[in-house]
Amino acid sequence: MPRETLTRDQIVRAAIELLDAEGLEGLNMRSLGQRLGSAATAVYWHVKSKDDLVMLAGDEVWNEIELPDLDAVDWRTAATAMATSLSAMITRHWWLVQAFGSYPLYGPGKARHDDHLLAIYEKAGFVGTEVEQAVATVFMFVLGSALGASATAALTRRLGRAGGDPEKELREVMAKASEIAMQFPRLRARVEQGPDVEYGDAPEKSFEFGLQAVLDGLDARLAGRRPPTGRELNL
Repeated sequence: MPRETLTRDQIVRAAIELLDAEGLEGLNMRSLGQRLGSAATAVYWHVKSKDDLVMLAGDEVWNEIELPDLDAVDWRTAATAMATSLSAMITRHWWLVQAFGSYPLYGPGKARHDDHLLAIYEKAGFVGTEVEQAVATVFMFVLGSALGASATAALTRRLGRAGGDPEKELREVMAKASEIAMQFPRLRARVEQGPDVEYGDAPEKSFEFGLQAVLDGLDARLAGRRPPTGRELNL
């Protein structure tokens, strides 16, 4: 594809696909050019460097998060929806967790997401710096929950690039981890529950449980300073 027919949007979408498949280490202008059917030099007409490309791709994926209508739902429903959508987005684009530690990711996509989050927690009743603190608390929980899936995806691809069987090697790693876990009583009881249980696995619905626990805590802080209702005053 000649450079005259390439667009930045096409390049960014192709970069996201390549990052989803290969991670940060697999993204380079030559591979991207091959995916686009173009020379690597044509890509440079639109994007200056790999760093710029990661930043553009890292911002674009934030547009995948749907913004709930705050006039139609309560704040907890909106907060749950955005946190769940964020978790799904990070799981799809596992390389984003890696990018957080290496690139200054910002842009209109992330700003769109962040601005709506602020509106949600303002609607809840938080004021001043508490709004940013509430946003950061939920974001850190979601990000922490995504670390396991991101690390597994990165490890699987690294093992694959080494020329071995990544799934087999990953099973061997988990088997060794389980052997160590068997030395500790509570971990041993967990592993001995059955062949489908591996050391480090989270129970089903762990994300949902943790998110609601975080929102319960935020709700409790708000409830602690709400004026008592008439019924409560009569008790």
